[in-house]
Amino acid sequence: MKIVITVNAAWNVWNFRRPLLRELIDHGYEVTILAPEDHTVQDLQDFGCSFRHLEMSAKGLNPLEGLQLMRQMGKVFREIGPDAILSYTIKNNIFGAFAAKLQRRHFLPNITGLGTAFLSSGLLEKVAVMLYKNAFRGLPHIFFQNGDDMNLFVERGLITSQQALLVPGSGIDLDYFAPESWPEQEDETVFLMVSRLLRDKGVFEYVDAARQVRLKHPNTRFQLLGPAVSQNLSAIDVSEVQRWAEEGYIEYLGSAEDVRPYIKAAHCLVLPSYREGAPRTLIEGASMGRPLITTDVPGCRAVVDHGSNGFHCAPQSSCSLVTAVEQFLALDPGQRLAMGEAGRVKMENEFCHTIVNRAYTETIKQLLVNQAAPS
Repeated sequence: MKIVITVNAAWNVWNFRRPLLRELIDHGYEVTILAPEDHTVQDLQDFGCSFRHLEMSAKGLNPLEGLQLMRQMGKVFREIGPDAILSYTIKNNIFGAFAAKLQRRHFLPNITGLGTAFLSSGLLEKVAVMLYKNAFRGLPHIFFQNGDDMNLFVERGLITSQQALLVPGSGIDLDYFAPESWPEQEDETVFLMVSRLLRDKGVFEYVDAARQVRLKHPNTRFQLLGPAVSQNLSAIDVSEVQRWAEEGYIEYLGSAEDVRPYIKAAHCLVLPSYREGAPRTLIEGASMGRPLITTDVPGCRAVVDHGSNGFHCAPQSSCSLVTAVEQFLALDPGQRLAMGEAGRVKMENEFCHTIVNRAYTETIKQLLVNQAAPS
């Protein structure tokens, strides 16, 4: 049995979906990754996957470019003959669905977030809505990573409620992201934001909050870890981030393959994102026993129970973020520790990768046994 997994970056599969790969391979599936080639290709091949390069840009949603992408994906589907296709990210979901339906292949898209196009409130949004509605028509199932996105698709008539399946993000490997002891430094508090350098992740609000908080609490440190991204409408130039670091507002840590040492050294993880599917960095931080601060928006609020394993703040508001940071600073060490432990328990109960993997494998089995692929 053959499975194709398609996404807009190979590293996305390697970093976030390795437990799923192991589950599929252990079940006897031949797994092929269809994505733009990057430095993780050899890792994926060593893990037991085949790899096919996908020429695409993650930026924009041009239907003409999409047509070329659809033809390219269709060619690969014909050559491999997959029994089922798992897809992630907007362009792969939309144009992969069209290509799969033309060949009557089972196609299972995953909505991991709505993206800039869907939230633009302009022509780009209208194009995205039209493409989603036509691409997903007739598909048996669409996976969502939070209930807000799922309900939005149903309410706007893009899919039916019978098509929707909810999974808790990509799942977290609880052994790999194991609880860590509290940072040794007692005279300072370290906040960490792990994110690509994008405006809609709340980077500007984080930096502004850091500037305000450090004026009142000089024993605080605000760190930012994550790569620059060029192919995104809300990308922030790394030179601007470096300027913030030179001015002393934040510490820019660059990017890292393994985020665990940075999470271990922090007291609290912060993600003031405007909207998420299921925020991976918060899930990783909570799994390692760190309290969280995030915005009260779809995706983020599913991970953080306000007052239990972290605090909510308002989106696009550095003032509200400052308030949440000061709430955390007011906690004594025992309260901080209890908040981190509550987050770990929440991850064990709701976000373990076995829950997600089981949903995928059982859905694939059901499709192959009971249903014909849509046309």
